[in-house]
Amino acid sequence: MTRTLTVRTAAICLLVLLIVSCKEQSSPPAKPSTSSGPSHQRLIEAVQLPNIVRERLRIETASVRVVPETVTAPGEVGLDLKRVSKIAPRIEGKVEHLYAFVGERIAVGQPLVAIGSPRLDELVQEYLVSKAQSEAAESNFRRTEKLSAEGITSERRLVEERGRYLEGKARFQHTREKLLNMGLTAADLRELEKAVHEESHRYILKSPIAGTIVKQNVVLGQGVSPGAELFVVVDTSQVWVYASLPVEQARRFKVGDIGTIVPKGGEPLKAALTYVAPVADETTRTIRMRMDVANTGERLKPNEYVDVQLTYEGPPVLAVPASGVIMVEQTRGVFVEQGTGYRFVPIGAGREDSGFVEIRNGLHEGDRVVTSGVFDLKSVLMKEAIQTGEED
Repeated sequence: MTRTLTVRTAAICLLVLLIVSCKEQSSPPAKPSTSSGPSHQRLIEAVQLPNIVRERLRIETASVRVVPETVTAPGEVGLDLKRVSKIAPRIEGKVEHLYAFVGERIAVGQPLVAIGSPRLDELVQEYLVSKAQSEAAESNFRRTEKLSAEGITSERRLVEERGRYLEGKARFQHTREKLLNMGLTAADLRELEKAVHEESHRYILKSPIAGTIVKQNVVLGQGVSPGAELFVVVDTSQVWVYASLPVEQARRFKVGDIGTIVPKGGEPLKAALTYVAPVADETTRTIRMRMDVANTGERLKPNEYVDVQLTYEGPPVLAVPASGVIMVEQTRGVFVEQGTGYRFVPIGAGREDSGFVEIRNGLHEGDRVVTSGVFDLKSVLMKEAIQTGEED
């Protein structure tokens, strides 16, 4: 009897377990959430917007336009090498007088230093003697030439006089060239011939350019030798500005393109590219560029650092005003007008300049984009998302 009761009890328990299992398997699935996903996928209906928000909204269409790209590179101001002069004597001697000193502004041809030189004395004497001899030889030759034409003198004498004349002329020209190569001018030589020039036996070193003396390596009484640098004169009314760009960026620019030089704490200056290196730097793999800049008021100082900005326009692209782009939940996008509402649309953005952003994906030409009041729309969107989350 006891054994029979035990069997019945076990059978009843097994039956109950089977019934419960069947109910669990046949129970309907859980009801899906009514949430529509991330907040930026919600459509904000116009009726949801407060009047003050609606009044702030401005709509512009996505359109194809040129969006320039500005490249900024570190630059350095350098001297215009056409406006730099290192002044050195071409003869040995001793400094007898200084006419100018470091820091002074000088004009073209202004005397800098007078050098007394025995060698110059010798050349001056040689010049004056050879000139007199040349003139005498020419006079004799012209007289003999006239007599020969009249049959009064022999042909042999005419040939001899011509030889003396040509020899004297060559000696005189050679001496004259020596003095001119030392820096004396034709006017200086004429004064030497008149023997009235006070500095006739001094070598006067003059500046070949106008500018400022930035270096002086000579004092009164100093002995100097040929080639020794005595002064450095620079003209900074025009300077060179250098910049280097990576090769892929440098390919976008050419000689003649206009750039902007921005000195630290100074006003920007415009200038054109005048040189683009044909080869890349071996170490940095960059392309060196140069601008010739009119340095009015000496606003740029050689050896100072500046920023150089170059703008590349490129082909037209789909773009929207930068004021319409905003971040929502770490996603960059815009609000697009759709029917009676506004939906946040993620975008792929490209270059940005002149108040516009290039759109690489996410929008189509003609899409109506909110460009003013975007922060108000974002606030409404986030507020609705919070309220929906609390209801769920």
